[in-house]
Amino acid sequence: MAIGCLLLILCCLPGQAQTKQLDSMLAVIDQYTQNDTVKVQLILKYVKVAVNENTTRLEPYLLQMIAISKAEKYRKGLRAGYGTAHLFYTDRGDLAKGMRYADSSFMLMEGDTSSENLIQKAYLHHNVASDYNKMGDYEQALAHYSQAGELLKKYQPQSVAYVYSGLAEVYEKLMLPEKVDEYDQKAIEEAEKSGDSASIAQRHLNHISRLINGKDIAKAEQNLDKIAPLVLKLNKNIILFSYYQNKGAVDFEQERFAEAARHYKTAYDKAVEADDANQQVMVLYPLALSAMKTNQTQEAKLYLDTLLKKSLDSKMMFGEQNAYNGLAKWYEEKGDYQSANKYLRELTELTDSIASQELRDKVAMTEVRFKVQGKDNEIKMLQDEREIQRLSIRQKNTLNYILIGGAVALLIILLLGYRNYTNRQQLQQQRISELETEKQLTATEAVLKGEAQERTRLAKDLHDGLGGMLSGIKYSFQHMKGNMIMTPENHQAFERSMDMLDSSIQEMRRVAHNMMPEALVKFGLGAALKDFCNDIHRSGALQVNHQFIGLEKDSVSDTVAITVFRIVQELLNNVLKHASATNVMVQVAKNDTTLSVTVEDDGKGFNTSTLDNSRGIGWSNIRNRVEFLKGNIDIKSVPNAGTSVLIEIPV
Repeated sequence: MAIGCLLLILCCLPGQAQTKQLDSMLAVIDQYTQNDTVKVQLILKYVKVAVNENTTRLEPYLLQMIAISKAEKYRKGLRAGYGTAHLFYTDRGDLAKGMRYADSSFMLMEGDTSSENLIQKAYLHHNVASDYNKMGDYEQALAHYSQAGELLKKYQPQSVAYVYSGLAEVYEKLMLPEKVDEYDQKAIEEAEKSGDSASIAQRHLNHISRLINGKDIAKAEQNLDKIAPLVLKLNKNIILFSYYQNKGAVDFEQERFAEAARHYKTAYDKAVEADDANQQVMVLYPLALSAMKTNQTQEAKLYLDTLLKKSLDSKMMFGEQNAYNGLAKWYEEKGDYQSANKYLRELTELTDSIASQELRDKVAMTEVRFKVQGKDNEIKMLQDEREIQRLSIRQKNTLNYILIGGAVALLIILLLGYRNYTNRQQLQQQRISELETEKQLTATEAVLKGEAQERTRLAKDLHDGLGGMLSGIKYSFQHMKGNMIMTPENHQAFERSMDMLDSSIQEMRRVAHNMMPEALVKFGLGAALKDFCNDIHRSGALQVNHQFIGLEKDSVSDTVAITVFRIVQELLNNVLKHASATNVMVQVAKNDTTLSVTVEDDGKGFNTSTLDNSRGIGWSNIRNRVEFLKGNIDIKSVPNAGTSVLIEIPV
């Protein structure tokens, strides 16, 4: 499997679960009506899961993702779209069309020296090399594998093992066993360096497959026994399939046909669990042959019929060839030579068709390569023609320029005079707008400072005044209790009154704390926000995760600290009231130039366009406070996927 495939595809799910997940993703995409980068990301998530499915549903969404990325000039989305389209079409046999997308992707990557782009370029080289290997153009395959290897060694050395495996596959087709063994061993060594157990197991199994192809059965069996504990421990379908397929091949070569049938059947079951049609088609033919060798004729026929149906459904010609060949053998052993000849004719016609198709693919690929290699010359020719045309037009227009020069000069003088007048008007209007803005900011600042001062005064009056009075009343009641004789009923009423008095004192302290948190004054913004988030978390109304960086005491001015605290307070209140969320993340971080506030929830989301017409006081307060601090606010919300608010304030 190509590296690009490994990175673009999620872990395999059982067929039914994967179908349900894909349907759910498509529903979210269809509900989101805006053609922007958010939609590109939603489609890309769907593509990552669906790219290996043999389905026509994927193609229109893939093409839509490319079209939106072009319109939005979203290079990351366009790069992912081209790379995925290349994999999609080449995996389905349309090598020429797939390679056109690969060429477009290469052109898009030109000039970008970022490590992310160069790693993606390495994956693309690897996948293109795999295409050339399928076509039998081994020189081009080796060239692209080499370029992929050079980039991966520098930017992602843990993935070089895949390149070495690809090189071993090419040298196997070139019948150079020494080179095959050399690069298989390099692939195993690189996988072991990376510590990736799945990669280690797969590299060993690839090497074992090539040992079986080279008829070194004893060594293949020895290596299978060696890798078995790791394979069984990983318990991954794709690796277990390869392991049992190799086990079946070793048993078949050593004429242990019953064991071969058992191991091939296990491999087939793993392929069915993974809903991998390609793997099923690969293993059904040797499974049928093993069943025939053990006189399980009905089982063999069932396997061959299944192979033919799956191959036709998935348009896998190699499986169709094997099915016709196996059915011809089956009917021949039954003595039904007429049916056997029928399937042999089908096999002959299909083989001729495949040969013709391969020739057409090679011609198409040659045409694509020729067109791409000729693009530079074509561009140069167009540039030369355009230069000649430009000089000709220039010569013809010279006389016209001289004739109208005087008129133009006069017109310029008039325009400059008019421009000078309009500029003065614009500057005056701009100054008026600036004064109005300053006036609004001054008013906002006064309101916010007045609000903060009034909150501080009220909090102090409540805590020191009313709080002291309530505490004094409680002390007097307790002193009176010791000097009074009360009935049991009066005693209970007295205790209830004392409890109500305690609750009033606690509620008064809570209100005073909310008006002006003591931690904000004594310890700074970070401590106050931490207390506030922890209070909400302990209440059980919402699971609050928080992170505060660079907010130590005196690191933020009092005005900014109070304003930011109120912003976060209002945002969390909105989540509690409207979002129906269970989790929220709060992050406030300060560096040398910027203080950023991020609040993300997993609630039901909303249409952000409604905020412009919102009459709610809470959102108006947030916006006014951000404008007062000369900050920017960015809100993203997806239906049923939560809301994210990012505020950046210069400091």
